[in-house]
Amino acid sequence: MHETLENSTSSSLALASPVPLIEHPAQVYLATLSPGSRPAMRQALNAIARLLTNSSCDAMTLNWAALRYKHTAAVRSVLSEKYAPAYVNKVLSALRRVLKEALRLEIMDAVDFARAVDIPNVKVTKQLRGRVLTAEEIAQLMQTCFDDPTPTGYRDAAIFAILRGSGVRRSEAVNLDLSDFEENTGAIQVRAGKGGKDRTVYLPESGLTVVSDWLSLRGYEAGPLLCHVNRGSRIVRRRLTSQAVLFILQKRGAQAFVANFSAHDFRRTFISELLDAGEDISTVQRLAGHANSDQTARYDRRGEETKRRAVQKLTIPGQRKKSPLLM
Repeated sequence: MHETLENSTSSSLALASPVPLIEHPAQVYLATLSPGSRPAMRQALNAIARLLTNSSCDAMTLNWAALRYKHTAAVRSVLSEKYAPAYVNKVLSALRRVLKEALRLEIMDAVDFARAVDIPNVKVTKQLRGRVLTAEEIAQLMQTCFDDPTPTGYRDAAIFAILRGSGVRRSEAVNLDLSDFEENTGAIQVRAGKGGKDRTVYLPESGLTVVSDWLSLRGYEAGPLLCHVNRGSRIVRRRLTSQAVLFILQKRGAQAFVANFSAHDFRRTFISELLDAGEDISTVQRLAGHANSDQTARYDRRGEETKRRAVQKLTIPGQRKKSPLLM
C-alpha cells in the first residue's frame, strides 16, 4: 500500500503525545490476536496509517479515535482498487476492530464510531480459493521425503504428516513443542490457535509413525517439535518459522513434480476428506478450530462428484405401469 490520500491532513490524525499501551486501541486489538496473526495485522494497520497520513504515521502514532467516516470510506475505496476483495475485507475488519477498542476505551464517541465503521465489505465474486491435494500428490510428496535418508528428510516428512493428518495451520504447526505431542495416542495440543483458542487434534496411525520416526532422530529433549537441521545434517533445537515451512513445502513440491499448493490446501484437503467420509460437520469444525460451521463449510472442496454421489442415496418410490407404446 504505497498510495496516500491527498486530502487527509497528517497533523490532525497524529497523536499529540505517546499513549500508554493499555490505552492504545491498536495495541489493545493486537493483544487479542494469536502470536502468529499479529505481524500481518500490525503490518495492515501500519499501511492504513501511512495511507491516511502521507506516510508520516504508523499504527502506534496514528490517532485512531480521530478517524471519521470520510477516512474509513476513503481507505476502503483506495484498497478495493488495488487489492483482492478477501484481503481488503480482512484489513477493513482489523480497522473496525481497532475503532471498537477506541470506543471501549472511551476515547471515541459512539456516534462517530457507528458512522466510521458503517462501510460495507467488498463483494467477493471470484471462485473459492485453494484446492484439494489428490491422494497421488500426497503420496508423491511423502515419498520424496522418505527417499531422503537425512534428518531433513525425516523432519520434512513429519511436517507433511502433521499438516495433512491433523489439519493444523502452518503457524500452529511451528508453534508446537514436544510436550504438546502425545506419542501414545497421537494427540496434539494446539495452544493459542487462531482467536487465542486451545484445542486438541489427533494424528492418524500412519501419521503417528512418521512423527515418531522423526523423534527417534530429534530426541526427546524439551523444545520445539519441528526444528532446524543445519547443512551438516545436525539437528538444532531452534523453532522453524512459518516462512521456513513454506520454503520446505515449495522445495518438496518441486522435487515431487506436484503443482503449486499451499499449507492451507492441506487444511482444505483435511476438511473435505473428513466430510466426504461422513463425519458430521460439528466434529470437523472442532478439529479445524473454526468458530462456527459456516467457516468449515467454506473449506469444503469436494466438488461435483460428491454431490452426484450424495443424491444416489435418495429413492423415488412407486412403480410405473408399462405403456403399451413401449411394448
